Amino acid sequence: MLLDARVRAQLRDEIRRVQLDVGTTTLFVTHDQEEALAMADRVGVMSAGRLQQLATPVELYNRPRTAFVAEFVGLTNRLAGVVDNAETTVLGTRLPLLEGSATSGDATVFVRPESVQVTPRDDGNGRVLSVSFLGSLCRIHTRLADGAEVLAQVSNTEGANLAAGTPVQVSIRPTPVLATSGRKPDNIN
Repeated sequence: MLLDARVRAQLRDEIRRVQLDVGTTTLFVTHDQEEALAMADRVGVMSAGRLQQLATPVELYNRPRTAFVAEFVGLTNRLAGVVDNAETTVLGTRLPLLEGSATSGDATVFVRPESVQVTPRDDGNGRVLSVSFLGSLCRIHTRLADGAEVLAQVSNTEGANLAAGTPVQVSIRPTPVLATSGRKPDNIN
């Protein structure tokens, strides 16, 4: 039986409420990331039969310990960066590194779409490829001058003045990121 999105969300919320009211421990296995993050006190991410990370939903999302977890939980951008002194530079912004990151040299940096800022600017470093309206949010796909594609997630009011072809400045908010050594990101030409 398939549930529509609204009924599924209501059922998920009800199951979580019952868990909390009864105070029972529940093992819930799902491939639905949103469901796992919404219902769990702790989430375990597995790959090839190995536990990659066990953490609270907030920690798992904001502080992934491996590239697999960064890409598996939520959306992420893989961008080229350079690591130096516990920081990395991506699109001209110095970002603090999460535990487990590369310690020096060229790196692939995992940046969440909500950390990406997109500002209309004629002399910017990229162009909007598409804008997806998602109710309270917009997802904005951009292409930088070097060919890299970057996904931003912004409020619908921020995304309202953007359309395909708009020249923009793409930048990163200074939030902690995970960086892995040397690999060239797949989205870099």
